[in-house]
Amino acid sequence: SPPASSWDAAYERELQTFEDMGDAGEVWFGEESMVRMIRWLEKQKVPLDSSVLDIGTGNGVLLIELAKSGYTNLTGIDYSPSAIQLSEKVREKEGMTNIKLKVEDFLAPSAELSGFEICIDKGTFDAISLNPDNAAGKRKQYVRSLCNVLKPEGFFLITSCNWTKEELLNEFRGGFEILEELPTPKFFFGGRIGNSVTALVFQRK
Repeated sequence: SPPASSWDAAYERELQTFEDMGDAGEVWFGEESMVRMIRWLEKQKVPLDSSVLDIGTGNGVLLIELAKSGYTNLTGIDYSPSAIQLSEKVREKEGMTNIKLKVEDFLAPSAELSGFEICIDKGTFDAISLNPDNAAGKRKQYVRSLCNVLKPEGFFLITSCNWTKEELLNEFRGGFEILEELPTPKFFFGGRIGNSVTALVFQRK
């Protein structure tokens, strides 16, 4: 994974593009992964005022989509100040006043980051677990942080393009149980079917 400084550089570029063109930039995992998560929340009849935390919000597009779907209690965090700046601009352009945005390092969350009913991660666990500097330790810290910020029985929706279902079950077995695997696009390679993306819903024990 690129060091934090190059993520910052990527967001700086997106910020520039957004200012130049009013464009929200790259949607990292494509539209369908956002739609998939929102559909699941709707199907579960998750109340629209449930507190939702987007971990590693990037350009904030997922929160915008949640707000458009009627969710009113939304928070996005990112450890890159440029990402938060970018999502603030996107939020202003869309006129979404009910989205809270904060610069936070999820591996060392501040005390007020707690009591969420739903946590969503699209690619942040991937980025953390690719960190060349003590990746295994950082993954464990991620799971500890998740236990701290998510209420018991709260939902955790994760979309990953690095980890299989089995690997994710193993990573999150301390404190979480799987509720559902969400369908993701399949790809064919050398006569075998694989999933390039894994999307799972966990519930905090």
